[in-house]
Amino acid sequence: MKIETRYFGEIEIDKKDCIEFPAGLPGFESYHSFVLLPVDELGTYFALQSVEEAGLSLIVTNPYHFYKDYEFDIEEEKLGIMRTEDVAVYNVVTLRDPFDESTLNLQAPIVMNTAVGKAKQLILNQPEYNTKHLLIPSGKGGESHARP
Repeated sequence: MKIETRYFGEIEIDKKDCIEFPAGLPGFESYHSFVLLPVDELGTYFALQSVEEAGLSLIVTNPYHFYKDYEFDIEEEKLGIMRTEDVAVYNVVTLRDPFDESTLNLQAPIVMNTAVGKAKQLILNQPEYNTKHLLIPSGKGGESHARP
């Protein structure tokens, strides 16, 4: 089926690639069907594009590329998750100029059951996670904090 997109114009997608958000996304509750479209050649960033509204597209990424220790609990039964390999996690990126000021929303991960194409955005109540973690952590490495 053909859809209009925010970043790619009109494209052809397969219905089986659609991800259903039964409750919508917070702030966009009336939109339920999305598709992940790769933005870069390495597959680091994706556009989570609404199938129903061309202007609704969020840039997302796998948080574990940037924050290896990111962890939270999910209620598997709400998404019908049977196997851990069927889980995919994405977080919304807020792009800034310059790029190194871009942020990642670790407070509201998007959890997908890839086996059945269902997803939900969770809101975490963990004080260590907020909506604006630097995508590229600051600091140039250990030498920037070394003392003589």
